[in-house]
Amino acid sequence: MISLKDTSTVEDKLFSQKYTFQINGRLITWDRPQVMGIVNLTPDSFYEGSRTNNSLDQAKILIEKHIQEGADILDLGGYSSRPGAEDVSQAEEEDRVLPVLEWLNQIPQEFLISVDTFRSQVAEKSLAAGAHIINDISAGELDSEMLPMMGKKNNLYIAMHMRGNPKTMQQSTDYRDVLGEIMYYFAKKQEEFKKFGIKDVIIDPGIGFAKTIQQNFWILQNLRQFRTFSFPIMVGVSRKSMIYRTLRIDASEALNGTTALHMHALSHGANILRVHDVKEAKQTVELYNNLYPKS
Repeated sequence: MISLKDTSTVEDKLFSQKYTFQINGRLITWDRPQVMGIVNLTPDSFYEGSRTNNSLDQAKILIEKHIQEGADILDLGGYSSRPGAEDVSQAEEEDRVLPVLEWLNQIPQEFLISVDTFRSQVAEKSLAAGAHIINDISAGELDSEMLPMMGKKNNLYIAMHMRGNPKTMQQSTDYRDVLGEIMYYFAKKQEEFKKFGIKDVIIDPGIGFAKTIQQNFWILQNLRQFRTFSFPIMVGVSRKSMIYRTLRIDASEALNGTTALHMHALSHGANILRVHDVKEAKQTVELYNNLYPKS
């Protein structure tokens, strides 16, 4: 059983409840932080080490590595969401994702499968092909059919905060109050989820998506604020520019900085880490669990 719960012995307990979901009739309980391994089925994702270059064989190698290293969730993405990324047709996105799902259905699964897409039709086909989770960088803003479709499914939905789209988002960082505006965004989204009958939701504040480096650090400093909502929190900082630009290195050298921010995120309420490096993230979670053992 996949596990997150009250792990803190201090007054402000980080995991005040366990999270239980139903996915296709399967009961999933989290009472420990989860690690989501990134599988970029693209040739142009920002970190070269995560690219599989549209190759099923390369995707299999990366997936098998993530599984061996203990990934709780695999996140398949056929559309690069790096800043400035070019558009990819729906047909091409499906051609990248669906064959991998077909292959995954043939192997034993003790992990969950997520598909990173903002297109409702890609999401629906992916769920039909065996995906358990849809990870939507736009929380339904880029496809008006996404939330109604997810409301009809019994699957987990990850809703991220972003302005614009991957090509334009870094032109939209002019917040008056970045934290307050993101909180307001999720408050409105919470009402939309209720309206469409979406029961199981994870929220992601969208580190690196329509935010400056300083705004990213401010969000991480105040991550506990997102516990106002009753949803698990996912954080994606792995090898991002807030790390390598701050340290004046490149993404290939950003693992140490990633690990440092992962421990901070966990100790400030993150429930899921979305990562390129599963082994190191699992080690971080294990150390965190020893710092905050289950009561």
